[in-house]
Amino acid sequence: MSPTRISLSVALLCGALTACGGGSSAVESAQTASLQVPAVQPAATVAAVVAAPAFHLAPTTLAEPDDGDRFDNEASARRRPASNWLSGDQAALPTRGLTVQTIQDNERRRIQSGSSAAPQASATAVLTYTPAQIRAAYGMPALTAAGVTPTADQAAQQGAGQTIYIVDANHDPNVAAELSAFNQKFGLPTCTSQSVATSATLPLAAASTSAGCTFSVVYATAAGGMSTSVPAYDAGWATEIALDVQWAHATAPRARIVLIEVPDTTTTSLMGGVKLANAMGPGVVSMSFGAPEGSWMTSLNSTFNGTGMSYVAATGDSGAGVLWPSVAPTVLAVGGTTLSWNGSGTRSETVWASTGGGMSAYVARPSYQVNTVPGMGSPAQRMVADVSFNADPTTGQYTAIQPQGGSLSWVSAGGTSLATPQWAGLIAIANAQRARAGTAALGAPHGALYTTIASVPGNYAAALADVHSGSDGSCVSCSAHTGYDAPSGLGTPNTTSLSNLLAGASASTGSSSTGTSAPPTSAAPQISATAWSATVGKAFAGSFTVSDPGGLAMTIQISGIPSGMTMSLSGSTVTAKWAVPLVGSYNIQIKATDSAGLSSMATLPLTVH
Repeated sequence: MSPTRISLSVALLCGALTACGGGSSAVESAQTASLQVPAVQPAATVAAVVAAPAFHLAPTTLAEPDDGDRFDNEASARRRPASNWLSGDQAALPTRGLTVQTIQDNERRRIQSGSSAAPQASATAVLTYTPAQIRAAYGMPALTAAGVTPTADQAAQQGAGQTIYIVDANHDPNVAAELSAFNQKFGLPTCTSQSVATSATLPLAAASTSAGCTFSVVYATAAGGMSTSVPAYDAGWATEIALDVQWAHATAPRARIVLIEVPDTTTTSLMGGVKLANAMGPGVVSMSFGAPEGSWMTSLNSTFNGTGMSYVAATGDSGAGVLWPSVAPTVLAVGGTTLSWNGSGTRSETVWASTGGGMSAYVARPSYQVNTVPGMGSPAQRMVADVSFNADPTTGQYTAIQPQGGSLSWVSAGGTSLATPQWAGLIAIANAQRARAGTAALGAPHGALYTTIASVPGNYAAALADVHSGSDGSCVSCSAHTGYDAPSGLGTPNTTSLSNLLAGASASTGSSSTGTSAPPTSAAPQISATAWSATVGKAFAGSFTVSDPGGLAMTIQISGIPSGMTMSLSGSTVTAKWAVPLVGSYNIQIKATDSAGLSSMATLPLTVH
């Protein structure tokens, strides 16, 4: 009955390894033995999860906008949005992930077939807003005229001195040309291209408060470093990149923009882009992509806790549902609306039918989602969205797209991926105003939005427009109502009041606002084992579980195993089998150590009568 020792190594990422493609292993303990089960590192498992961009395009190319805003950047703000009617075959095209190439192919087929371009009676009208119209509808301050140097306060209202990091996959070779055409057409401040060497010392120097917009493109590795390798072109992601860059700039036109392109669409690579942003220094990270939530995401959420960083992500564009990274507790989840605004007065909005949103199945309710917020109640889990913005491509926003090898086209863009970079711009503006007042960057804005603003009736009414009609599905939480609701969150911004309130709110480091839902990154493994009892000569089976709260890889060491007993590992469960138990009392020692070096120990008594 001499004891033996077994060493089992496994990454308990998904709670049960069998759910992640793992199997089981066994060791015979009649003599001393050692077994190493290859660790499944979190990054390797997460790499199999692919994210998708969350944009829509109205299924038609648009006439080039007129030059009114080029000479007076507020000219179009006094007009209704442009209107275009779709023909029947255009209206039949799905808008999700639509590219200019597909739109143009459809238009060529219609011309070649001789089909009439006239709209059907039931066809849809596409309304498209300019930057000046969006700024006016959402109460953003008027831009200074071309050639006029803004005051320090005016520059802060345009995000001066702040950095917006845009993380996307693949490559847009024409992003600078698209941004230049967009700026010129709409009279927006120009952006000076600025290279960042792969050998640059990080963090970067702070953005200038007086130099205006600078624009940089860097390529990230999956590990969070910089690379000289240009990612491959993809028409869909290039479209996403173009609208992200243009509308972040339209919202905060004097902020520095750093576009971080990652080599592929896996969540591992996209998190490499976020890690690089964290290393580059304080700013707002805009993420217009998503993947269905799962237990795999737990190990990644601690990435969204950088010092002086804010994180903003799209809730999705396929109707009710919860996507990562928007569900992460320190990420601001942005939903979508359908906008109606005619050049004057107050805008009206309903929930966009394709916006994402709902209750998480994996993330506990964070402390900032308090029942003092109208409509919030006391949900058991994290609710998304947090906020919203125009996202319907049929009430879309002008975007310049130049496909690889093609010419420039104008489209009506939408999706929660359009709403996301604009909220990133709003946070950058608040941080610029905080900097003017000598206050630290806001960090995670949730506490300010839910507590300082939404829990105070006067603040709520001033800072946010409550969206209380429309739905994104037929589920219980799919419909908008007064106060907080899943599709539109707390509502859409009344920018000037919102910025002033955010400028005076308490700063957050990120993790402090998450309450019980913050991913545990410093807890030791947990061993759940109770005493075993067996009968002499009668086959015995028993089990215990070992889990790591942070989802880290672990090594499980077991000693004191009686001769003849086998141990097998499946997921987080260790199972013992003993065909012919021998009388006696045994103390089986268990030690679990995770990849962070934290350990737990337990003694499991076994009595054989």
